[in-house]
Amino acid sequence: MVTPAGSLRIVFFGTPEFAVPTLAALLSSRHTVAGVVTQPDRPKGRGQRAQASPIKTLASGHNVPVLQPDRLREPAFLEALSALSADLGVVAAYGKILTDTVLQTPRLGLLNVHASLLPKYRGAAPIHRAVMAGETLTGVTIMRVVKALDAGPMLASVERPIGSDDTSVDVERDLAQLGAVALVTTVDRLSAGEVVETPQDESAATYAHKIQKSDGIVDWASPAATIHNQIRGLHPWPHAFTELEGARCVLLQSELDEKRGRVPFSEDMQEKGTRPLFSPGTIVEAHGDTLRVQTGDGQLNILRLQLEGRRPLKAREFLAGHPIAPGTAFTRSTP
Repeated sequence: MVTPAGSLRIVFFGTPEFAVPTLAALLSSRHTVAGVVTQPDRPKGRGQRAQASPIKTLASGHNVPVLQPDRLREPAFLEALSALSADLGVVAAYGKILTDTVLQTPRLGLLNVHASLLPKYRGAAPIHRAVMAGETLTGVTIMRVVKALDAGPMLASVERPIGSDDTSVDVERDLAQLGAVALVTTVDRLSAGEVVETPQDESAATYAHKIQKSDGIVDWASPAATIHNQIRGLHPWPHAFTELEGARCVLLQSELDEKRGRVPFSEDMQEKGTRPLFSPGTIVEAHGDTLRVQTGDGQLNILRLQLEGRRPLKAREFLAGHPIAPGTAFTRSTP
């Protein structure tokens, strides 16, 4: 198992689409991917047939050995992992916490491609939480994996601005590509003994909790910007959702009044010294391409939406088939 000078034998841990660019970049690099560890095949779709992860599909297409343990403490898995004789482990959205034995197996330890600018947004959902929080900047950090969650020293980072209408899908797609380039560059530098590991500032650490379906419930008493960020941050799952005349309604795309050059409703009322005329959730304008809803602070334009069991529609298409009477309101849904 001799590798060329400057080349490392790597075992790759990853599962979803986010990890694919990093594995692809390693496969095209001067380094050798000795094996891949990914989650077991899971049932998906209407037929609930077991489907391979995107990482398994890519690895199998390059004849790379694939390990899919149910538990990382399984003796058979640990033996197979050791037999790969990896110099380094690379993790990109694997989906399980690595054990001490796994961390100690590659002689140079493991590096992680984490989708935030650490120490902010450690944890399972850094992209979604950053978009939902209205952050204007995020990025990828290449860090050393340690026992504490996402707390290891940092070897490299790269930034990516978050636009006011970017969704989690937009950000994740770009971070996957940026992370792949940063990871291979870092591995090259590591093999040459040129990396510097910088400890994280623990006082600045934040945690990105796993997304739950209940995160999608829209509270119309929240500010318009908060709901807008919720809609784009929870795309493609579980989406922000509400109820309209007793039916669940998924909100797929929105726009703040400022984008149309309109003064936010709450600011207009404040200037006049009066209170908003509509309660939160009330649809205040519904014609043509316009579907404007009162929130707790300002109004929000809904551009695309979907009633449960129906296809997604633009506002104009939706209103053509679902005329809305004055005073109709979206109401709080349940998970």
